[in-house]
Amino acid sequence: MNLINKEIKAVNGIKIPQVGFGVYKLNKGEDFETAVGEAIKIGYRHFDTAKIYGNEKDLGLAIEKSQIPREEFFITSKVWNTDHGYEATKKAFEQTCKKLNVEYLDMYLIHFASSYYLETWHAMEELYLQGKIKVIGVANFEIQHLEELMKHSKITPMINQIETHPEFTQNELHQYLTKHKILHEAWAPLGQGNKALLENTVLKKIASHHEKEWLK
Repeated sequence: MNLINKEIKAVNGIKIPQVGFGVYKLNKGEDFETAVGEAIKIGYRHFDTAKIYGNEKDLGLAIEKSQIPREEFFITSKVWNTDHGYEATKKAFEQTCKKLNVEYLDMYLIHFASSYYLETWHAMEELYLQGKIKVIGVANFEIQHLEELMKHSKITPMINQIETHPEFTQNELHQYLTKHKILHEAWAPLGQGNKALLENTVLKKIASHHEKEWLK
C-alpha cells in the first residue's frame, strides 16, 4: 500500500490517513493552488489547516477544483486561542466550515491549551455528537492539560497533534497518550527542514539502506 494511503483508526473507529499534507505558512494564491493541486495528484487526501493559517478558503477551493468527491478527503482544522469558549467555538467552527465550503469536518482540534479550553472542548463534544465533526482532539497539549481536560469532559480527546521528530521524540508524552488510547500525531516530523537533522548520521544510514535520499 502507498504510504500516503495508509490509515490508522481513532478510538471511535474512524479511519485517518496516516500521512497528511500541512498547509502552514503556505502562501495563498497561485503558489498554494499549485502545491495543493500537485499533492492531490500524487495521492494526498488528508489536508491539515487552521484558522490562524489564513488559508482555509484556499484549501476549500483547491479541493473543489480537484473534482474528487468531498468524502474521499480527510480535512483537519483547528480552533484558535482567541476563539476559545463555548459560544465562540461554535461560531468559529461554522466560519471554518463556510470558508472550506464543507458541511462537516473530519477532524477539529484545539490548537493550544490557552484560557477557556474546557468550555471550548464542551462545544466540540456537542458538535461531535451532532455528527458535524468525525474526530475531536487537541494540539500542543501537555500531560497536565490532558489531565485537566479529562477530569471535566464526557469524551476523551481522540488525538494530540504535537511537535515530534528524531531530535524531539516526546517519549514520556507518547507513553501517556498510548495508555489513554489517544493517537499521537506528529507535526514537523522532519524538524521543519532542519539541516542538522537532515545530516544526522543514523538517519542517513537508514535512508541509504532503503536506497533513498533527502530532498533539499
